[in-house]
Amino acid sequence: MAVQEVTLEEFEKIYEGAIEDPSKQPTRLLRRAYDGTIIALSYAEILLSQAIRLHGPEAPVGYPDTAYFLPVIRALSGEEVTKLGDLVPILNRMRSQVKPELTFENARLWGESTLYAAEIIEAIHYLEKDEPKVEPWTGFLSDPVVRRYGIKLVDWTIPGQAVLLGRARSSKDAAKIVEELMGAGMMIFASDEIVEQLLEEDVKLGIDYIAFPLGNFTQVIHAVNFALRAGMAFGGIAPGLREHHRDYQRRRVLAFVLQLGEIDDVKVAAHFGAIFLGFPVICDTELDEEIKDWYVSHTDYDDLVKFCMELRGIKLTSVKIDIPLNFGPAFEGETIRKADVAYEMGGGKTPAFELVRTVGLEDIKDGHIEVIGPDTDELPEGSRVPLGIMVDIYGRKMQTDFESVLERRVHYFINYAEGLWHVAQRDMCWLRVSKEAAAKGFRFRHYGDILIAKFKSEFPAIVDRVQVTIITDKDKVEEMLEVARAKYRERDERMKGLTDDKVEEFYTCTLCQSFAPNHVCIITPERVGLCGAVTWLDAKASYEITPTGPNQPIVKGPAIDDVKGMWESVNKVVQKESRGNVDEVNIYTFMDKPMTSCGCFEAIMAIFPEANGIMITTREHKGDTPCGMTFSTLAGMVGGGVQTPGFMGIGRSYIVSRRFIPADGGLARIVWMPKELKEFLGEDLRQRCEEAGLGRDFVDKIADETVGTTPDEVLPFLEEKGHPALTMDPLM
Repeated sequence: MAVQEVTLEEFEKIYEGAIEDPSKQPTRLLRRAYDGTIIALSYAEILLSQAIRLHGPEAPVGYPDTAYFLPVIRALSGEEVTKLGDLVPILNRMRSQVKPELTFENARLWGESTLYAAEIIEAIHYLEKDEPKVEPWTGFLSDPVVRRYGIKLVDWTIPGQAVLLGRARSSKDAAKIVEELMGAGMMIFASDEIVEQLLEEDVKLGIDYIAFPLGNFTQVIHAVNFALRAGMAFGGIAPGLREHHRDYQRRRVLAFVLQLGEIDDVKVAAHFGAIFLGFPVICDTELDEEIKDWYVSHTDYDDLVKFCMELRGIKLTSVKIDIPLNFGPAFEGETIRKADVAYEMGGGKTPAFELVRTVGLEDIKDGHIEVIGPDTDELPEGSRVPLGIMVDIYGRKMQTDFESVLERRVHYFINYAEGLWHVAQRDMCWLRVSKEAAAKGFRFRHYGDILIAKFKSEFPAIVDRVQVTIITDKDKVEEMLEVARAKYRERDERMKGLTDDKVEEFYTCTLCQSFAPNHVCIITPERVGLCGAVTWLDAKASYEITPTGPNQPIVKGPAIDDVKGMWESVNKVVQKESRGNVDEVNIYTFMDKPMTSCGCFEAIMAIFPEANGIMITTREHKGDTPCGMTFSTLAGMVGGGVQTPGFMGIGRSYIVSRRFIPADGGLARIVWMPKELKEFLGEDLRQRCEEAGLGRDFVDKIADETVGTTPDEVLPFLEEKGHPALTMDPLM
């Protein structure tokens, strides 16, 4: 990906006018920043010298579970720090750039040096194993957390990043600030005494809530290294492009620092580190001196959050939903454990479904919500409840092709509410309501409030009117479940008539780049997305709804290789979307330049060389497999957007596609799969085997865990059954 050049002079323009009269520098503030920087660098130097004496200069340093070494240093200078001795010249360089002249320009460089000092201090803490070990304190946030939330930060699904330091006037004030930020969907980093205040008020903190209690003061650097990794991962900014990183942080990572309570000199120096990256600082105490737009005071807690967001230019587009729960992306990853459940629906425990339907103008009453059956106030706590969620939509530009796309958004919208939990889809959905949400007054009808508001706000181009029916009466749920299943079958049948040869374009899907930044799915009529949830029709409809969204068309053009499935047009798109990490992709083989895998795949194919075939395992199968690895181990190897010949993540339904790895021998290569997967594919798999000339009984020649999970156990079974893979051309 080409990076637009950014000069230091261009970047400096954003600070113009901060000090209206350059002859009147805020000398007291700048003096404190200078003194604080000297203190921070001296402390880092003392710790580094002690660590080298104790462990030696070759002692390894780094944070856990990251590919970015020490990310602040890696991003701004490009250096790959791996041992203590590497830090000595870096610290000396940072000290040498601290000039004593009290200017705003110098103060920002002091701030940069303070960021380096904090990173060095924290790296030594990790070497000494002196870092947070107990929840909810997070300390350094690993790369998987950056992948999970970083893309949402830089594409503004999460509107911004709030860094909280110090101590609020009271614990209740601290809770109020954080709840307002959560309600606005902000990512929150907290350090110092405010964390204790929030715990006193039982505020929900942790990775699942995008509210990270980092630890003590110096651990606030983990908010900075999170933001800089987001720039490297999702902005395509190479390590060492210092001004590009500053520019990206200012433009894309809408962060601000909220300093609560007393301010010492080291904190002032750290504040200028934030300003160096383009993040303003707001203090809740009166300041003797301010710097316009960059270092300011605001003492009124009633609109403190609003003021901070306005100063940073964070614009909220979310609608206010009249429910008794906090609502926003902060709660999307919330887990509701069994002991905390007030009501549970679906998940194999009760019949449940969700269905989005297109209806005519005469069949809808806009904004109407109907509950058929008992609501939560009529049910005892702990109830398992049948549930049907029916969303009827009218729109002048609405199409039936859009129904399944919108239906999958039910999952996201419900999960945005604190205390509500939703997984899976269609008639496999599973929902929970927490005891806390029930105590706050949640009713099933509030599902309707959420869905009406979000469908209208998120899809204004195609959604004009919405009504929602919530069904908890068991007989009615079972009746309408058959209606829903008929609709699901109708959608699936429409898909079966499409083939790769009959369309002029494929589609990309980059939804999973939040945790696999170099991965891109290529969706074809005969190859569903790896998650199993995005078909070619879904991707086509998604593009029509949101032309700039994650699903983009690829005009096929002539093929480079018809057998393996390579197209020049696909290669160009994959090169671009993978940021140059993947040059070529074959769609119809997993042995030569296969499609990359993300991490949300339903199943994994792996070569089984002893049998000259492949084995398939699924997320649901927790046991061993003949390749000697469990699903989770395989997932760690093939995920993350890398090409791994002989291994590949897939959607379950791809197995019954006519384009199932045809260049490698297709279905005849399958020698092992979990029994549960056989049962799930059922008649579709037997029918495909018959169409492929293998016979319906071929399924019985495929081993599963009841036969064995090692080559020694599986091979005799395959030989006894006369499995064709044993006599096919070698895979390798």
